Amino acid sequence: VQLQASGGGLVQTGGSLRLSCAASSGSLDDYTISWFRQAPGKEREGVSCIRRWDRYTYYAGSVKGRFTVSRDNAKNTVYLHMNRLEPEDTAVYYCAAGVVSPIQSSWASPGAYGYWGQGTQVTVSS
Repeated sequence: VQLQASGGGLVQTGGSLRLSCAASSGSLDDYTISWFRQAPGKEREGVSCIRRWDRYTYYAGSVKGRFTVSRDNAKNTVYLHMNRLEPEDTAVYYCAAGVVSPIQSSWASPGAYGYWGQGTQVTVSS
């Protein structure tokens, strides 16, 4: 599956963005899809995950209650709705796909995913 992330941009603190992860080939319905982010000088961290089969979702503690992940199988796209953005959310955001059924302890491990999009920059100004 080939992934393309989009929707990033510059937004003020408290604003919102919606990121999209679209598949140019393959069906996202067959995969668990996660969002990761990487800020300059920091390690890549898991942000959110929507599991295949049952669409169960996971969130990092820092975004829980502000971000929502969803699927639209008809559009073969996964979205990350980001609300109440903070400067600490500034990073390059990546979507990743894996043929996995992760649990709480494993969804945020980058090694679990075999396919990655190219990343989209999110910048939150204070």
